[in-house]
Amino acid sequence: MNDARRGWFDEPKNLNRIFWVLAGLCAALAIADLVIHRHGHFSYEDMPAFYCAVGFLAFFLIVLAGRALRRVLQRDEDYYDAD
Repeated sequence: MNDARRGWFDEPKNLNRIFWVLAGLCAALAIADLVIHRHGHFSYEDMPAFYCAVGFLAFFLIVLAGRALRRVLQRDEDYYDAD
């Protein structure tokens, strides 16, 4: 690849910056979740980090479903080649 055509995401130091900014944001939101009082409709909604856990579980289940769908929907590499 030509160095003049390198993008911002091609630099490893920029990817590290993005990672640490997102990690800091997650930490700040987790701390804010401990400080801010929520008025949940159910008692389990008032647990600390409840919404973080539900979001992570939903993401995990979506990834597992995607892996299962890949096994069902995946075709051979030469599927569209006419012989």
